[in-house]
Amino acid sequence: MTIPPPDAAAQGWDDLLRAGTGPVQRSFLDLVRTTREYVGYSPELVSGLLQTPEYAAAVLRLVVDFYGIPDDIEAGVAARTARAQYIGQEGRSFHILLGEQALYTEFGAPEVMRGQLHRLLEATDLPGLTLGIIPARARLLVHPGGGFSIFDYSRVEVEGYRGAETITNQDRLALFRKAFVLLRSSAVYGQAARDLIESALATT
Repeated sequence: MTIPPPDAAAQGWDDLLRAGTGPVQRSFLDLVRTTREYVGYSPELVSGLLQTPEYAAAVLRLVVDFYGIPDDIEAGVAARTARAQYIGQEGRSFHILLGEQALYTEFGAPEVMRGQLHRLLEATDLPGLTLGIIPARARLLVHPGGGFSIFDYSRVEVEGYRGAETITNQDRLALFRKAFVLLRSSAVYGQAARDLIESALATT
């Protein structure tokens, strides 16, 4: 899945996606570029901010095939993976939560997953990035729900088959901020997170 950012939301998910993955990913890149503080939760796949080109291509292949849109995966991958350059840049902060299932949901061949898991291990040391993983058997304090991204605590993007919903209403924003805090309390960080990644790597 992809998430349409500000101009994409105004233009409409269907209109933008109809042109392929490139326009959506480039617009989303613009959103990340203007964000100073990002928090995101991705329960079943690796966050787009941390995807390898091979993993991103496998994910976008599913999008192209599902929606029957132009096959411009190369352009989509280039814009999607370019987001990572902003992690830690000029004081930006990124806090990403992954569900443990994201370490096992297979996109592409086994070597694609191995490369992606190695990338996550490297990411645990990135300045400006806080990476937490919620163990499969962790006690949750809130219903896990689906993935979401919060930009500068003023805008939320929520994904789904029908496209993406942009939320700016303060009351609804507060619910997502609260959900992230509660999910964060169930996550592990540092060496404990690396141990989970390495366990997944050992079975891939």
